[in-house]
Amino acid sequence: MADLERLLEKTSRTFALSIPVLPEPTRREVMIAYLLFRIADTFEDAAHWAPAERIAALTEFNELLRSPSREKAERLSRDWVERRVAHHAGYQELMAQTPFVLDAFFALSPGAIAPIREHVIRSADGMASIVSRTRDGALTLHSIQELKDYCYLVAGIVGEMLSELFLLDRAELAPVAGFLRERAATFGEALQLVNILKDSAGDAEEGRRYLPEEAPVSEVFALARRDLGVAGEYIRALQKANAQRGIIEFTALPVRLAWAALEKVETSGPGSKVSRPEVFLIVQKLKRALDRDEPAV
Repeated sequence: MADLERLLEKTSRTFALSIPVLPEPTRREVMIAYLLFRIADTFEDAAHWAPAERIAALTEFNELLRSPSREKAERLSRDWVERRVAHHAGYQELMAQTPFVLDAFFALSPGAIAPIREHVIRSADGMASIVSRTRDGALTLHSIQELKDYCYLVAGIVGEMLSELFLLDRAELAPVAGFLRERAATFGEALQLVNILKDSAGDAEEGRRYLPEEAPVSEVFALARRDLGVAGEYIRALQKANAQRGIIEFTALPVRLAWAALEKVETSGPGSKVSRPEVFLIVQKLKRALDRDEPAV
Protein backbone atom coordinates (compact mmCIF):
# COMPACT_ATOMS: atom_id res chain seq x y z
CA MET A 1 0.00 0.00 0.00
CA ALA A 2 2.84 2.39 0.85
CA ASP A 3 4.42 1.87 -2.60
CA LEU A 4 1.09 2.52 -4.31
CA GLU A 5 0.65 5.72 -2.30
CA ARG A 6 4.16 6.86 -3.24
CA LEU A 7 3.39 6.38 -6.93
CA LEU A 8 0.14 8.29 -6.45
CA GLU A 9 1.90 11.22 -4.79
CA LYS A 10 4.44 11.39 -7.63
CA THR A 11 1.80 11.40 -10.38
CA SER A 12 -1.16 13.40 -9.05
CA ARG A 13 -1.50 16.40 -6.77
CA THR A 14 -5.30 16.39 -6.51
CA PHE A 15 -5.89 12.65 -6.21
CA ALA A 16 -3.08 12.30 -3.68
CA LEU A 17 -5.21 14.60 -1.51
CA SER A 18 -8.59 13.00 -2.13
CA ILE A 19 -8.04 9.23 -2.51
CA PRO A 20 -6.72 8.70 1.06
CA VAL A 21 -10.08 9.80 2.55
CA LEU A 22 -11.96 6.96 0.84
CA PRO A 23 -13.09 3.99 2.94
CA GLU A 24 -11.54 0.61 2.28
CA PRO A 25 -11.65 -1.37 0.06
CA THR A 26 -12.69 1.46 -2.27
CA ARG A 27 -9.58 3.45 -1.39
CA ARG A 28 -7.24 0.76 -2.68
CA GLU A 29 -9.44 0.03 -5.72
CA VAL A 30 -9.58 3.68 -6.79
CA MET A 31 -5.86 4.20 -6.18
CA ILE A 32 -4.96 1.29 -8.44
CA ALA A 33 -7.54 2.32 -11.03
CA TYR A 34 -6.11 5.84 -11.10
CA LEU A 35 -2.60 4.48 -11.71
CA LEU A 36 -3.86 2.30 -14.57
CA PHE A 37 -5.60 5.28 -16.19
CA ARG A 38 -2.43 7.33 -15.68
CA ILE A 39 -0.39 4.71 -17.54
CA ALA A 40 -2.78 4.93 -20.49
CA ASP A 41 -2.77 8.75 -20.32
CA THR A 42 1.02 8.73 -20.48
CA PHE A 43 0.92 6.97 -23.84
CA GLU A 44 -1.68 9.39 -25.15
CA ASP A 45 0.40 12.38 -24.02
CA ALA A 46 3.69 11.07 -25.47
CA ALA A 47 3.72 13.60 -28.30
CA HIS A 48 7.43 12.92 -28.92
CA TRP A 49 6.49 9.39 -30.03
CA ALA A 50 5.00 8.73 -33.46
CA PRO A 51 1.23 8.10 -33.39
CA ALA A 52 1.75 4.47 -34.43
CA GLU A 53 4.06 3.90 -31.44
CA ARG A 54 1.54 5.39 -29.02
CA ILE A 55 -1.33 3.35 -30.46
CA ALA A 56 0.76 0.18 -30.30
CA ALA A 57 1.62 0.84 -26.64
CA LEU A 58 -2.06 1.42 -25.74
CA THR A 59 -2.95 -1.84 -27.50
CA GLU A 60 -0.20 -3.72 -25.65
CA PHE A 61 -1.34 -2.27 -22.33
CA ASN A 62 -4.92 -3.39 -22.97
CA GLU A 63 -3.67 -6.88 -23.80
CA LEU A 64 -1.95 -7.01 -20.40
CA LEU A 65 -5.27 -6.12 -18.75
CA ARG A 66 -7.11 -8.82 -20.69
CA SER A 67 -4.46 -11.55 -20.42
CA PRO A 68 -2.00 -10.86 -17.61
CA SER A 69 1.60 -11.98 -18.05
CA ARG A 70 4.27 -10.86 -15.60
CA GLU A 71 7.06 -11.66 -18.08
CA LYS A 72 5.42 -9.64 -20.84
CA ALA A 73 4.64 -6.77 -18.47
CA GLU A 74 8.28 -6.56 -17.39
CA ARG A 75 9.53 -6.66 -20.98
CA LEU A 76 7.13 -3.96 -22.17
CA SER A 77 7.74 -1.81 -19.13
CA ARG A 78 11.50 -1.83 -19.70
CA ASP A 79 10.98 -0.94 -23.33
CA TRP A 80 8.66 2.00 -22.54
CA VAL A 81 11.07 3.40 -19.97
CA GLU A 82 14.15 2.99 -22.19
CA ARG A 83 12.35 4.85 -24.97
CA ARG A 84 11.49 7.68 -22.53
CA VAL A 85 7.74 7.52 -22.89
CA ALA A 86 7.48 10.41 -20.41
CA HIS A 87 9.59 13.44 -19.56
CA HIS A 88 7.93 13.69 -16.13
CA ALA A 89 10.04 11.78 -13.57
CA GLY A 90 7.01 10.54 -11.66
CA TYR A 91 5.37 9.17 -14.80
CA GLN A 92 8.62 7.47 -15.81
CA GLU A 93 8.76 5.78 -12.42
CA LEU A 94 5.14 4.70 -12.76
CA MET A 95 5.88 3.15 -16.15
CA ALA A 96 8.82 1.28 -14.62
CA GLN A 97 6.45 -0.04 -11.94
CA THR A 98 3.75 -1.19 -14.38
CA PRO A 99 4.22 -4.90 -13.48
CA PHE A 100 3.83 -4.07 -9.78
CA VAL A 101 0.66 -2.03 -10.42
CA LEU A 102 -0.80 -4.85 -12.50
CA ASP A 103 -0.02 -7.36 -9.75
CA ALA A 104 -1.86 -5.15 -7.26
CA PHE A 105 -4.77 -4.81 -9.69
CA PHE A 106 -5.24 -8.53 -10.20
CA ALA A 107 -5.12 -9.06 -6.42
CA LEU A 108 -8.34 -7.04 -6.00
CA SER A 109 -11.72 -8.69 -5.59
CA PRO A 110 -13.36 -9.98 -8.79
CA GLY A 111 -16.19 -7.50 -8.23
CA ALA A 112 -13.74 -4.60 -8.48
CA ILE A 113 -11.50 -6.03 -11.22
CA ALA A 114 -14.35 -6.31 -13.73
CA PRO A 115 -15.49 -2.64 -13.82
CA ILE A 116 -11.95 -1.27 -13.57
CA ARG A 117 -10.69 -3.44 -16.44
CA GLU A 118 -13.73 -2.69 -18.62
CA HIS A 119 -13.50 1.07 -18.20
CA VAL A 120 -9.71 1.36 -18.48
CA ILE A 121 -9.78 -0.66 -21.71
CA ARG A 122 -12.63 1.46 -23.11
CA SER A 123 -10.78 4.65 -22.28
CA ALA A 124 -7.47 3.38 -23.70
CA ASP A 125 -9.22 2.35 -26.92
CA GLY A 126 -10.73 5.84 -27.08
CA MET A 127 -7.31 7.40 -26.56
CA ALA A 128 -5.94 5.31 -29.42
CA SER A 129 -8.70 6.65 -31.68
CA ILE A 130 -7.78 10.20 -30.65
CA VAL A 131 -4.07 9.65 -31.28
CA SER A 132 -4.90 8.27 -34.73
CA ARG A 133 -6.23 11.74 -35.62
CA THR A 134 -2.84 13.35 -35.00
CA ARG A 135 -1.49 15.11 -38.08
CA ASP A 136 2.12 16.35 -38.32
CA GLY A 137 2.52 15.91 -34.59
CA ALA A 138 -0.56 17.95 -33.73
CA LEU A 139 -4.08 17.15 -32.55
CA THR A 140 -6.82 19.70 -33.16
CA LEU A 141 -10.46 19.52 -32.10
CA HIS A 142 -12.84 21.48 -34.31
CA SER A 143 -16.17 21.66 -32.47
CA ILE A 144 -17.78 21.64 -29.04
CA GLN A 145 -19.13 18.16 -29.81
CA GLU A 146 -15.61 16.86 -30.54
CA LEU A 147 -14.46 18.40 -27.26
CA LYS A 148 -17.30 16.71 -25.38
CA ASP A 149 -16.52 13.39 -27.06
CA TYR A 150 -12.88 13.72 -26.07
CA CYS A 151 -13.75 14.55 -22.45
CA TYR A 152 -16.00 11.50 -22.28
CA LEU A 153 -13.26 9.15 -23.50
CA VAL A 154 -10.60 10.38 -21.08
CA ALA A 155 -12.70 11.40 -18.05
CA GLY A 156 -16.40 10.59 -18.44
CA ILE A 157 -15.55 6.89 -18.49
CA VAL A 158 -13.59 7.41 -15.26
CA GLY A 159 -16.71 8.88 -13.65
CA GLU A 160 -18.70 5.84 -14.75
CA MET A 161 -16.11 3.49 -13.27
CA LEU A 162 -16.01 5.36 -9.96
CA SER A 163 -19.77 5.07 -9.66
CA GLU A 164 -19.63 1.32 -10.09
CA LEU A 165 -16.98 1.08 -7.36
CA PHE A 166 -19.03 3.29 -5.01
CA LEU A 167 -22.11 1.12 -5.59
CA LEU A 168 -20.23 -2.14 -5.08
CA ASP A 169 -21.55 -3.93 -1.96
CA ARG A 170 -23.28 -0.77 -0.65
CA ALA A 171 -26.99 -1.50 -0.37
CA GLU A 172 -27.68 1.98 1.05
CA LEU A 173 -26.83 3.52 -2.32
CA ALA A 174 -29.13 1.25 -4.35
CA PRO A 175 -32.04 3.77 -4.28
CA VAL A 176 -29.90 6.43 -6.01
CA ALA A 177 -27.93 4.09 -8.30
CA GLY A 178 -29.82 5.13 -11.43
CA PHE A 179 -29.50 8.83 -10.59
CA LEU A 180 -25.75 8.47 -10.05
CA ARG A 181 -25.19 6.48 -13.23
CA GLU A 182 -27.05 9.09 -15.30
CA ARG A 183 -24.69 11.82 -14.04
CA ALA A 184 -21.47 9.84 -13.63
CA ALA A 185 -19.95 10.69 -17.02
CA THR A 186 -20.76 14.40 -16.67
CA PHE A 187 -19.10 14.39 -13.26
CA GLY A 188 -15.83 13.27 -14.83
CA GLU A 189 -16.18 15.45 -17.92
CA ALA A 190 -16.63 18.58 -15.81
CA LEU A 191 -13.25 18.15 -14.16
CA GLN A 192 -11.58 17.48 -17.52
CA LEU A 193 -13.07 20.60 -19.10
CA VAL A 194 -11.64 22.75 -16.32
CA ASN A 195 -8.22 21.12 -16.78
CA ILE A 196 -8.36 21.83 -20.50
CA LEU A 197 -9.21 25.49 -19.93
CA LYS A 198 -6.47 25.79 -17.29
CA ASP A 199 -3.78 24.04 -19.36
CA SER A 200 -4.74 25.23 -22.85
CA ALA A 201 -1.62 27.32 -23.44
CA GLY A 202 0.78 24.53 -22.46
CA ASP A 203 -1.19 21.93 -24.39
CA ALA A 204 -1.09 24.09 -27.52
CA GLU A 205 2.71 24.37 -27.27
CA GLU A 206 2.87 20.56 -27.29
CA GLY A 207 0.57 20.27 -30.31
CA ARG A 208 -2.70 19.52 -28.50
CA ARG A 209 -5.42 22.05 -29.32
CA TYR A 210 -8.46 20.89 -27.39
CA LEU A 211 -10.27 24.24 -27.42
CA PRO A 212 -12.03 24.40 -30.81
CA GLU A 213 -11.14 27.52 -32.78
CA GLU A 214 -14.56 27.39 -34.44
CA ALA A 215 -16.33 28.06 -31.12
CA PRO A 216 -15.88 30.97 -28.71
CA VAL A 217 -14.12 30.00 -25.49
CA SER A 218 -17.11 31.44 -23.60
CA GLU A 219 -19.07 28.36 -24.75
CA VAL A 220 -16.51 26.08 -23.14
CA PHE A 221 -16.68 28.05 -19.88
CA ALA A 222 -20.48 27.80 -19.97
CA LEU A 223 -20.29 24.05 -20.62
CA ALA A 224 -17.84 23.61 -17.72
CA ARG A 225 -20.17 25.49 -15.37
CA ARG A 226 -23.17 23.39 -16.46
CA ASP A 227 -21.24 20.16 -16.03
CA LEU A 228 -19.96 21.22 -12.60
CA GLY A 229 -23.58 21.89 -11.67
CA VAL A 230 -24.45 18.30 -12.61
CA ALA A 231 -21.46 17.11 -10.58
CA GLY A 232 -22.97 18.96 -7.64
CA GLU A 233 -26.24 17.06 -8.12
CA TYR A 234 -24.27 13.81 -8.09
CA ILE A 235 -22.60 14.68 -4.78
CA ARG A 236 -25.84 15.87 -3.15
CA ALA A 237 -27.45 12.55 -4.09
CA LEU A 238 -24.64 10.73 -2.31
CA GLN A 239 -25.21 12.86 0.77
CA LYS A 240 -28.97 12.31 0.79
CA ALA A 241 -28.40 8.56 0.51
CA ASN A 242 -26.09 8.70 3.56
CA ALA A 243 -23.02 7.57 1.65
CA GLN A 244 -19.90 7.18 3.77
CA ARG A 245 -18.23 10.49 4.50
CA GLY A 246 -15.05 9.48 2.68
CA ILE A 247 -16.92 8.95 -0.59
CA ILE A 248 -18.61 12.35 -0.27
CA GLU A 249 -15.32 14.08 0.57
CA PHE A 250 -13.51 12.32 -2.29
CA THR A 251 -16.05 13.48 -4.87
CA ALA A 252 -16.58 16.96 -3.44
CA LEU A 253 -12.96 18.06 -3.13
CA PRO A 254 -12.05 17.96 -6.84
CA VAL A 255 -15.32 19.73 -7.68
CA ARG A 256 -14.60 22.51 -5.20
CA LEU A 257 -11.06 22.79 -6.57
CA ALA A 258 -12.44 22.86 -10.12
CA TRP A 259 -14.77 25.75 -9.32
CA ALA A 260 -11.83 27.66 -7.82
CA ALA A 261 -9.63 26.87 -10.85
CA LEU A 262 -12.36 27.93 -13.27
CA GLU A 263 -12.66 31.30 -11.54
CA LYS A 264 -8.87 31.74 -11.66
CA VAL A 265 -8.71 31.02 -15.38
CA GLU A 266 -11.65 33.30 -16.17
CA THR A 267 -10.06 36.21 -14.32
CA SER A 268 -6.35 35.63 -14.93
CA GLY A 269 -6.18 33.50 -18.08
CA PRO A 270 -4.81 30.03 -18.95
CA GLY A 271 -2.01 28.76 -16.78
CA SER A 272 -3.43 30.30 -13.62
CA LYS A 273 -3.38 27.87 -10.73
CA VAL A 274 -5.00 27.58 -7.36
CA SER A 275 -2.18 28.12 -4.87
CA ARG A 276 -1.26 25.61 -2.17
CA PRO A 277 -2.58 27.89 0.62
CA GLU A 278 -5.85 28.24 -1.30
CA VAL A 279 -6.07 24.45 -1.71
CA PHE A 280 -5.52 24.08 2.05
CA LEU A 281 -8.37 26.50 2.79
CA ILE A 282 -10.70 24.69 0.35
CA VAL A 283 -9.93 21.37 2.04
CA GLN A 284 -10.58 22.82 5.49
CA LYS A 285 -13.86 24.46 4.41
CA LEU A 286 -15.06 21.15 2.99
CA LYS A 287 -14.19 19.28 6.19
CA ARG A 288 -16.03 21.88 8.29
CA ALA A 289 -19.09 21.62 6.06
CA LEU A 290 -19.15 17.85 6.45
CA ASP A 291 -18.60 18.14 10.23
CA ARG A 292 -21.74 20.30 10.37
CA ASP A 293 -23.71 18.03 8.02
CA GLU A 294 -23.96 20.87 5.47
CA PRO A 295 -23.97 20.46 1.66
CA ALA A 296 -20.53 19.38 0.44
CA VAL A 297 -20.78 21.62 -2.66
